[in-house]
Amino acid sequence: MVRIGYTMMTEQAGPRELVGHVVGAERAGFDFSVISDHSFPWLEAQGHAPYAWSVLGAAAQATSRIPLMTYVTCPTFRYHPAVIAQKAATMQLLSQGRFRLGLGSGENLNEHIVGAGWPAAHVRLDMLEEAVGIIRALFTGRYVSHHGTHFDVENAKLWDRPDDPPLIGIAVSGDRSCEIAGRYGDLLIATEPKQELLTAFGEYGGSGKPRIGQLPVCYDPDRDAAVARAHDQFRWALGGWKVNAELPGPAAFAQASQRTRPEDVADSIPCGDDVDAFVDAVRPYAEAGFTEIALIQIGGGQQECFLDWSEAKLLPALGEL
Repeated sequence: MVRIGYTMMTEQAGPRELVGHVVGAERAGFDFSVISDHSFPWLEAQGHAPYAWSVLGAAAQATSRIPLMTYVTCPTFRYHPAVIAQKAATMQLLSQGRFRLGLGSGENLNEHIVGAGWPAAHVRLDMLEEAVGIIRALFTGRYVSHHGTHFDVENAKLWDRPDDPPLIGIAVSGDRSCEIAGRYGDLLIATEPKQELLTAFGEYGGSGKPRIGQLPVCYDPDRDAAVARAHDQFRWALGGWKVNAELPGPAAFAQASQRTRPEDVADSIPCGDDVDAFVDAVRPYAEAGFTEIALIQIGGGQQECFLDWSEAKLLPALGEL
């Protein structure tokens, strides 16, 4: 049975609102929750970028059942991998075992703020692989020193460490990232229902491991209003990740998506209140072999009505998958 998750989208709501949203998601019956980790929104219309790890700590205390996960954190630029290991271990303790650590190679949009430059994709993936090794070593509880190609760690140790460390998910978009996920990850993370990603993940050692997908939706009883909101706040997503990982800020995303029409967005994102349309958008992920699918409700001010509708109509319909 496919598990359905809820996304705390930090780009479109403030920290207190996000905690309230995940409390509502738990009450509505969502199976898990994920959170984006950004220093910028994709477009200025979204208007937010609170610190995801503080939100996660508050969410762990405000909820009791729903699993929490980063989707995703980049452990190579803004954060050193040793710092990520400490954050993740603390979150696993705070949530009493409900936390999973989702990692990825990052986007220029968020990582540029530390002024370390933005290397080519293959370098970023090499950095990710090295970072995952450091994090896993620290999860063992021993002292760790590491002097590698990209990172140095000197006599580090996690003093507050859960007996069961968080599972590590790796975001994938091509063969090299699938290799890293299959070899070093406990689960796969993707934003497109591409069968070839799951196949490669399995061939590199990921067979039988969870596979988590994510897709945006825009619920509103007024479909025209939903389409307009999705276009205003989410047209950037149609650019694809090879482009989206490279652009440096909201102005660049606005320029890159200036020719994207509302009807283009509506063709890619289910909008309105037709349950069947939402189920049809989720179905390709289930058919590709994803075991978990996280939904993003577009619009920070529309979460409560989406959660109520999900509890009453959408989640029971998705249960048929």
